[in-house]
Amino acid sequence: MPAPELSELLDPSHTVLVTQECQNGVLGERAVFPELAASAREAMIPNAARLAKAARVAGVPVVHCLAWRRADGIGSNENAKLFAVAKRSGVSLEPGSTEADVIPEIGFEDGDVVLGRYHGIGPMHDTGLDQVLRNLGATTIVGIGVSVNVAITNFVMDAVNAGYRFVLPRDAVAGIPKDYADAVIDNTLSLLATVTTTDDVLAVWER
Repeated sequence: MPAPELSELLDPSHTVLVTQECQNGVLGERAVFPELAASAREAMIPNAARLAKAARVAGVPVVHCLAWRRADGIGSNENAKLFAVAKRSGVSLEPGSTEADVIPEIGFEDGDVVLGRYHGIGPMHDTGLDQVLRNLGATTIVGIGVSVNVAITNFVMDAVNAGYRFVLPRDAVAGIPKDYADAVIDNTLSLLATVTTTDDVLAVWER
């Protein structure tokens, strides 16, 4: 069976845009991983902002998946180096804090959905995202954000395992170093997702 055309995949009637950890404490000036935030500012953030704006105009629901952490750390993972580094950064990701908020370039508008998690390395596991997507009638996810190193890769795999089609605008995700992120997209994620660009997605939604 031939793969669906991009216009079919991205039909607003069954597509949801999901932002992954596009929040001030991850991508802002004071970020948990400053090198990742700096890389994201080059292209990912401007392109993510364009996609969110176009999605809302086209009637594509926007869901923001955020990483949260209580001040006392209760409920958060401690079982990998990644979590220890994040904890040592001193950046607060408490719900309601500025650091936990969606970055202003993307923003939050009426009709957007916010889902936070205190645990794990990706947005699909035990966060309610799967159920929200199904209630929205979604069969295609357009996933943007960070990082290709861990969460985006985990997101793609979990989404495919759950039966969704995944569209990945490669210039609206970021990882470090950039050549490693590009290699993961080219050699792994391209086998699972439809890899495209922000301009190509916008060309469908702005028709």
